[in-house]
Amino acid sequence: MSNMSMSPETKARTGEVDDAFDQFMRAFEEFRGENDQRLSDIEKRMSADVVAEEKVDRIGKALDEHEKRLQRLALKEMRPRLGGGEAAETGPSEHRHAFEAYVRGGDERGLRGLEAKAMSGLIGSDGGFVVPPETEKEIGRRLASLSPIRSIATVRTVSTAVLKKPFAITGAQAGWVGEADARPQTNTPSLTELSYPTMELYAMPAATNALLDDAAVDIDQWIGEEVEQSFAAQEGAAFVSGDGVNKPKGFMTAATVAEANWSWGKVGTVATGASGNFSAAAGSDALIELIYALKSGYRQNASFVMNRRTQSAIRKMKDAEGNYLWHPPANADGRATLLGFPVVETENMPDMAPDAKAVAFGDFARFYLVVDRQGVRVLRDPYSAKPYVLFYTTKRVGGGIQNFDAAKYLTFSA
Repeated sequence: MSNMSMSPETKARTGEVDDAFDQFMRAFEEFRGENDQRLSDIEKRMSADVVAEEKVDRIGKALDEHEKRLQRLALKEMRPRLGGGEAAETGPSEHRHAFEAYVRGGDERGLRGLEAKAMSGLIGSDGGFVVPPETEKEIGRRLASLSPIRSIATVRTVSTAVLKKPFAITGAQAGWVGEADARPQTNTPSLTELSYPTMELYAMPAATNALLDDAAVDIDQWIGEEVEQSFAAQEGAAFVSGDGVNKPKGFMTAATVAEANWSWGKVGTVATGASGNFSAAAGSDALIELIYALKSGYRQNASFVMNRRTQSAIRKMKDAEGNYLWHPPANADGRATLLGFPVVETENMPDMAPDAKAVAFGDFARFYLVVDRQGVRVLRDPYSAKPYVLFYTTKRVGGGIQNFDAAKYLTFSA
C-alpha cells in the first residue's frame, strides 16, 4: 500500500514504527562503538575499564528496551483486526450474530438453535459456548504472533483430546537395484508412537455493562485482545519448561546427553568450555560447533532460541576477524540474526549459569509440535463479580518434542 492511499491513522502508526526502528539502529551503532572501545582497552591493558564496562551494559539495556518497543509496535502494525478480513467481506455469520447476542445480553437462544441444527456440541460439559470460527481463527493468528515458540513450531489442530503420532526412528530401508534384479526384502522401520494430550488453558477477562451496551465496541475483537496476552504468556512458558502435568510438555524438560553420545529420546548438547559463561579465548567456537552439531537437513530452517540476557551477552562477541556475531534485524518486523540464523527471544529460557542449557538451536518446525484442540469456549458470568461481567474463556492446548534430532542445546559448562 502506498503512503498516498493510507489513512491518516495508518500513516501515523507506520511512522511510529519507522521512528522506533531508527532509534533502535542508532542505539545499536552507539553500542557497537562503545563495545569496540571496550575490547580495544582489554587488548591493550589486559583488563577492561570499569566505567567502560558499565557504559556498555547501560547502552545494552537501552538497546533491549528499544528492541522491545520496536517489537510491540511492529506486532501492533501486523496484527489483523478481528472484525476485518474475510468476515468483513462476506458479512457476519449467523454464529457470530448469535454469539454477540449472548456476550452482550446473555441471550443463549441463537447459540442453542445453532447447536440443535448442527447436532453438535456447541455447549461444553462445564457450560459456555464455542466462539465463531472466524474469531477462533484470528485468536490463533494473534497467538502465533505473540507466542515465540508457537511462531516457529509446527501447529496441528485436532478434534480429539489426544493426538497420537507414529514416528520412524530409523527410517524406512531402501536400496538401488538393476532393472531385472531381484528386490531383496528390506528391514522393517522402527516406529514409536508419540502422544500429545491437550490441556485446558483459561483466561477470565471482565467487562462493564457500559462496555457491553456500547454498539461501537467490537465484542469479538475485545475478547481476542483480552485473552491473547494471558494465553500467550501461559503457553509460552509451558512450551519451554512445562512438566506435562495439566500443561504441555516443554522441550527444555527433555533428557539431554553430550552430542557425541546422542540417542533417540534425548537432546544432544554442546559445551561452551567454561562454567556459566563462554570461553574467554574462543567464545564463538562453541556457537559454531552448536550449529554444525545439527544435520544439514535441519540446519537450513534452524533458529536460535534464548532469553534477552543471554542475547545481551552474545551481542558483545566477535569472531576471529573482528566481525560481530549478532546483527540487528534488517527491517522493523524482522528478527535479529546470529551467525546468519534468526534469533527467537523468549524470557522462559534459562539464564547463563553453570551447567545451564541457555541456548537452543534447531529446526523447531520439525523439533516441537503444538497441538490445538478445535473450539474456543466462552462462559458468560454476570454474578460472581458484580457489577462486572466475567467471561471464562478456555481452549485446549498440548505440545511436545516430535523429533529429538532436530535441535541441540548449548550447555554452559567446561
